[in-house]
Amino acid sequence: MPRSITAAVVTDTGGSFNLEQVLLASTGPGEVLVEIKGMGLCHTDIAARDGFFGLSYPMVLGHEGSGIVVEVGDGVTSVARGDHVALSFASCGRCRPCEAGRPAYCLEFGARNYGGGLREDGTTTISRDGAPVTASFFGQSSFATHALAAERNVVRVAADVPIELVGPLGCGIQTGAGAVFNSMDCREGESLLVLGAGPVGLAAVMAARVRGCTPIIISDPDPRRRALAEELGATTTLDPATGPLEDQVHAVASQGVDYAFDTTGAQSVLEEALRALAPLGTLGLVGVPHDMAATVPLPIVPAMVAGLTVRGITEGDSDPRTFIPYLLDLFRAGEFPFDKLVGTFPFTDIDNAVQAQARGEVAKVILVHDDTDSVSSARETGA
Repeated sequence: MPRSITAAVVTDTGGSFNLEQVLLASTGPGEVLVEIKGMGLCHTDIAARDGFFGLSYPMVLGHEGSGIVVEVGDGVTSVARGDHVALSFASCGRCRPCEAGRPAYCLEFGARNYGGGLREDGTTTISRDGAPVTASFFGQSSFATHALAAERNVVRVAADVPIELVGPLGCGIQTGAGAVFNSMDCREGESLLVLGAGPVGLAAVMAARVRGCTPIIISDPDPRRRALAEELGATTTLDPATGPLEDQVHAVASQGVDYAFDTTGAQSVLEEALRALAPLGTLGLVGVPHDMAATVPLPIVPAMVAGLTVRGITEGDSDPRTFIPYLLDLFRAGEFPFDKLVGTFPFTDIDNAVQAQARGEVAKVILVHDDTDSVSSARETGA
């Protein structure tokens, strides 16, 4: 049966998240209904709100949800009512990348995650006053009290970790960690430069510490985030305002770094990062530029002579069904303390939470419902 839920509805470009009563469709075959307990706030949600993906308004966003399974549709076998789950990105499960265990490169990734906001069968999961609302963002639209997701993007997790905490593992945290563990496969003793100390960059720092990389260098203009990066494992922090990036990097690693990981999407930063690479170095790209058509001039001859690699990365090359449990194992062992990034806000305070994260007062916002115990309070140090 369809059910009335509360969701954060955006009605115009750059507008507020308005909490409204909307109608969530019945659970269909292969779908899972989740009572949402926590929602990570990601820059991608803000970009969608601001029209970056060209989605139609009104819309319900949110793609780092976590909660408890309420109901499963016909054919669902991997989760059951009462299970704790994290929600991650959607994939088809049929194409060559999916069959190879690389669903982040699903041939239908765009359509299923930030396409038209519809289910695979062309219907919407959310309506308001009888009219369809753009939903199924990343196959979930979890800025709500409940969300419908396909079985493939629901990951069962153990109940020994606060369920509201795990949502960001479904996108931002797995992207940064996966870039180090999977995409670039950084090894012990190799050097890493991380550009930007937001949650994705900080997740990369934590993963690099687990791998034994050295040095682990991070560049960010915010002293609060540089301090947090040091706490999480960075061996050197750089302020880009104090001089050219390549000069600062070469002062630490004379031959350059083995890996540079960009979370900024800024052309000028990427150009400097290329010059900071050591021979046979790799530049990993996850930062989304303001202009979708933006390019980075590649110095062809120097790139050939140095054997450089430029690597695009989506979702940290992860398969969420195995990677999220792995990250939680590291968390339990005290080796991946992603909770240090988190500040929680009530879901009812979503617009203030957006502003707090934009001001750098908290590295990673998790929105929680009023009946959910908070895992931490917002920190005032950029954490």
